[in-house]
Formats: sequence, structure tokens, C-alpha cells
Amino acid sequence: MTLYAIYDPKPGKPALPAAVPEKFSWLAALLPPVFLVLHGLWLELLGFALAVVALVLLTRVIGDDATVPLYVLGAVWLGFAAPGLRRHALAWRGWTHRGTRVALSPDLAQLEAIR
Repeated sequence: MTLYAIYDPKPGKPALPAAVPEKFSWLAALLPPVFLVLHGLWLELLGFALAVVALVLLTRVIGDDATVPLYVLGAVWLGFAAPGLRRHALAWRGWTHRGTRVALSPDLAQLEAIR
């Protein structure tokens, strides 16, 4: 069972509540740009791209042996930070935090939130 943060859409918008799982995101760790684009985290995508460019430019100084572990460390950090980034983005867009639910899947958490 997973803990889900439930967010209601802006008033006047007919949409289901969003259920953000409070767990490590494998998609964010393995394919960071895809995760960021799927969830509309554009500023975070820009920051990620700038960090990768900085790592590429610093490769001459710090070497290949340090660049790859630093990238992996950043990707793993993003996997752990993914739920917080999604919650912050929803709050920034005007969604309101309703509460938390424990459920087997996001769909069940949404159904519990609707009741």
C-alpha cells in the first residue's frame, strides 16, 4: 500500500483529483527529462538541462571518472525528490491539497477522494 497526496483542481475546472504517490519514482531516476516533461515541470527541466551542460563542460576539469557518478547521483536524487516536485507544481498551479489516502493504486486513491 502506498500513501498518496490528494489535490483538488482549481475551482470551476471539471477534473478528477490528482493522486501523487509518496514513493521513489523510477521514471524520474532512469529518464529524468521524460518525467519532467510528462508532469509539466518546465523550470525543473531547464535546471536539469543546465546541470547536464555544466557536467559536460566540467568533464575536462574533473574527469570522466567523476562525471558519471555525479550524473547518477543527481538522477537518484531526482527519483527521491519527484513527489515533492509534483506536489509543489500542483500547488503552484492553484490545486488545493485535500489530504492523504492510503491505497493500492492511484485510481483507488482518486476514487476514495471523490467519495
